[in-house]
Amino acid sequence: MLAIDAAAYRSPWRRVHPAAKGAFFGGLLLCALTLPAWPGAPLTAAVALAAALGPAQVPPRAFARAAWAPLAFILTGAATLLVGVGGGDGLLAWTPDGTAWAAEISARAAAALVCQLGFAFTTPLAELLPRLTAIGLPTALVEVVALVYRMLFVALDTARRIGAGQAARLGYSGRRARLRSLGSLGAALFIRSYDRARRMQHGLECRGYTGELRVLLDPLPLRPAAVAACAAPPLLVAAATLAYTYGVRP
Repeated sequence: MLAIDAAAYRSPWRRVHPAAKGAFFGGLLLCALTLPAWPGAPLTAAVALAAALGPAQVPPRAFARAAWAPLAFILTGAATLLVGVGGGDGLLAWTPDGTAWAAEISARAAAALVCQLGFAFTTPLAELLPRLTAIGLPTALVEVVALVYRMLFVALDTARRIGAGQAARLGYSGRRARLRSLGSLGAALFIRSYDRARRMQHGLECRGYTGELRVLLDPLPLRPAAVAACAAPPLLVAAATLAYTYGVRP
């Protein structure tokens, strides 16, 4: 099981309906994307991070491990805004507004990332996907996503077993051997995944698959008051940001 899924199953917010958590983290995500970046993005990230590490009890180390790679990608992409092709000589030069653009994009993207990780660390995907059909998503699309999600764990376990066998036979002792082993691992993983998917399709057809998978879900109460309470923090963040931006002072 992935670290995010393990943390989501252990989170106290697992018993909260996904719609309520969607109103909270989705509202904050909307704030990060639409409000003025300063101070909207830092304020949004602070609220989402405080909720994730506080009441939701997300492990800080797991959250940091999940966030560092996307953050590095964000910073790398934002760094390209600092320079541009200058004049007719074709040389790189500093962009006059590059620093401001890079800071704004980095702040918005980082705040959006914190909101998405907060939702992912508190909502198991296996409990979210079956409920997506209630909001109008096509059943076939939801089931394809669910099957890919379940097959992902099988593929990861298969890759781990094949890699362990190759390592035991000194398959990664040198550069050439490593490349050969990685190629063999990819080929074997593709063939086994394809065969497993074919056998799964055959098994579903033998069980009278009619185009919809029935799964048992734990009943989670959805109260309008809870959704309204979860939507209140994003509204407060929006109000505070707009008041600061347009000079509204008490």
